[in-house]
Amino acid sequence: MIPEGVKVVALNRRARFDYSVEESFECGIELFGTEVKSIKDGKLSFPDGFAEVRNGEVWLRNFHIAEYPFSSVFNHDPDRPKKLLLHAQEIKRLDRRVREKGYTLIPLAVYLKRGLVKVELGLCKGKKLYDKRADIKERDLDREMRRDFRRRGED
Repeated sequence: MIPEGVKVVALNRRARFDYSVEESFECGIELFGTEVKSIKDGKLSFPDGFAEVRNGEVWLRNFHIAEYPFSSVFNHDPDRPKKLLLHAQEIKRLDRRVREKGYTLIPLAVYLKRGLVKVELGLCKGKKLYDKRADIKERDLDREMRRDFRRRGED
């Protein structure tokens, strides 16, 4: 989970709906200066983003960071793969788990911690359709219950 005292830049709500999160990791991310400025402005998108382990390194794919409008002609490529920074033991453990059937690495959140950009990476397993329906039903029941409490408080 995201630690206290940090500024959350973006959350991937769709990931928590489509996947059940088994474990989450805080990762650093290797970025260019213009990418950091765009992230601090909130100009990023990652609804279908994922991470993969290649050659002992973790790479973030489908993670779009818009070009920084105030930079020179030397701007970054918005869709380039970004390297995630993790300890070697964590990468080995993630690689073993991802090789298991059904597991994938999904970015859950992007936040600033002491001026540094961090990514919360989740080890996730895809939900079945009936699991999603159960989540929707539970959310609707919770909403109805809160609505009833508010009405009772007004009387």
